[in-house]
Amino acid sequence: MRALRHLNKYFLKYKFRLIIGLIITIVARIFTTLVPTFVGDSVDVVEQYINNEITDIEAVKSGLIMNILFIFGSVLISAFFTFLMRQTFIVVSRYIEFDLKNEVFQHYERLSLNFYKKNRTGDLMNRISEDVSKVRMYVGPAFMYSVNTITLFVVVIGYMISIAPELTLYTVAPLPILSISIYKLSVAIHKRSTIVQEFLSKLTTFTQESFSGITVIKAYGTEPQTQENFTELSNVSKDKNLDLAKVQALFFPLMVLLIGCSNILVVYIGGKQFINGTIEELGIIVEFIIFVNMLTWPVATVGWVSSIVQQAEASQVRINEFLSQEPEITNTVTENTKINGNISFENVTFTYDDTNITALKNISFEIKNGETIGILGKTGSGKSTILDLIGRLYDTSSGEIKIDNIPLKNINLENLRKVIGYVPQDAFLFSDSIKNNIKFGNNDATDEEVYKAAKYSVVHKNIIGFSKGYDTILGERGITLSGGQKQRISIARAIIKDPAILLFDDCLSAVDTETEEEIIGNLNKISENKTTFIVSHRVSTVKNADKIIVLEGGEITQQGTHNQLINAEGYYKNLYLKQLSEKEI
Repeated sequence: MRALRHLNKYFLKYKFRLIIGLIITIVARIFTTLVPTFVGDSVDVVEQYINNEITDIEAVKSGLIMNILFIFGSVLISAFFTFLMRQTFIVVSRYIEFDLKNEVFQHYERLSLNFYKKNRTGDLMNRISEDVSKVRMYVGPAFMYSVNTITLFVVVIGYMISIAPELTLYTVAPLPILSISIYKLSVAIHKRSTIVQEFLSKLTTFTQESFSGITVIKAYGTEPQTQENFTELSNVSKDKNLDLAKVQALFFPLMVLLIGCSNILVVYIGGKQFINGTIEELGIIVEFIIFVNMLTWPVATVGWVSSIVQQAEASQVRINEFLSQEPEITNTVTENTKINGNISFENVTFTYDDTNITALKNISFEIKNGETIGILGKTGSGKSTILDLIGRLYDTSSGEIKIDNIPLKNINLENLRKVIGYVPQDAFLFSDSIKNNIKFGNNDATDEEVYKAAKYSVVHKNIIGFSKGYDTILGERGITLSGGQKQRISIARAIIKDPAILLFDDCLSAVDTETEEEIIGNLNKISENKTTFIVSHRVSTVKNADKIIVLEGGEITQQGTHNQLINAEGYYKNLYLKQLSEKEI
């Protein structure tokens, strides 16, 4: 249970609720154990009447009625406190589940981009949902039944020893065998639970990717193959679950067998002791039989609880695996940093860990606040990497990036990202209304500001053409919109933030040239006092920039203004002539 120690902080957080639950459990179990005592007293009264020790039938009736009332009252009180026990422990388990899910989610948010490149979304989802649910069963039902069982054992066996020590020893004789069996089965359950959770992650990942890529699957007509792969994975997962179920299925029959042995011992040994006179009252044997059967469910839950604990342990190991990972990008500055937007790259080199590809090699350039820089180059030349480094999604392998002459690592990370408006190459929209997707850049924006941003990105007319306008709910990742519409809404999101630094990563690739020119014109107006980076494959997108750099193989091969570059031989001039001729055609 080493991995489950992580939850101790939550047990401490809710210790007062748990202590109250423990007290309630003890009270409930004390009243539960009174029932066999009153039943035993009733049997003794009848026995005394049969043996003529009591001759008054009215006294017998009165005694039996009193015992029945005591039994009824004990059951009601025990039931009430049992209800309170469940309310206390189960509610605490839901609080801990809430806290743990938030802890995992917040840690996910803190982890760097590299983490998400190395791990699949389905696996991340499974750990925060299925694995946390398994852990909740440990902090809730398993903990509750453990407290309940221990309390009942202490109260019941303590009472049994006080009235018939020798018979108690025979009654509990099967329990050591039970303990050993549980230990052996628990080890097997732990191993198989881990495998089951791993395959569940694979199944979740496959399902999530299939639904996200359903357009591609349908377009290529690969539904049968996808179904076949899913069935194959499901069958393996089913087999692993069956392996686990086979081991778990041994628990209950084993409990029933051992409880049955205890009943036989009580009847046989107790009967002999009654005949020999060691036990003077027949009611004691009846009490012991009720006590043994009263212990049936708690003993059975020992196996069930053990199974839950093993599954929770396996799940918590998987959760801790991610919680133990430290983010590569951390905020090293606690004081607020004022940012104007003067940016310089000084001999910057960057290599991706996951692919070992060096995206940038000894890059140096400078841009001042209010200026616009255009970045051109072939696919894979390192254009997007420059923007990622400015937002500190990655740290440089060597060299240094400075903003306002301060090294990027010495700038408050929250302040940095608050002054950046970023439009990625692959526009990502949430499953929400268009208005809320735009307001993602500034949650406090008014409707008028939303409309203004949409007009700047030339998407306002498209939006008001929808039946619900700005309240139109988008499908996952904005699937209900065209590529150009998604890009323009993403641009509106960056504009409404009114940031000091604007980063546009080839965000006009799906827009026609006329719309592009209109958007570029609007961007020129709003970026007058902002530092703007425009990554593109089109000369027309960057031609008005104050400075243009051309990347090839991660190195700067050309830089200058539009007029300077079209008058120099090289990639920029060739691309300009090619795109100019295409436009004329």
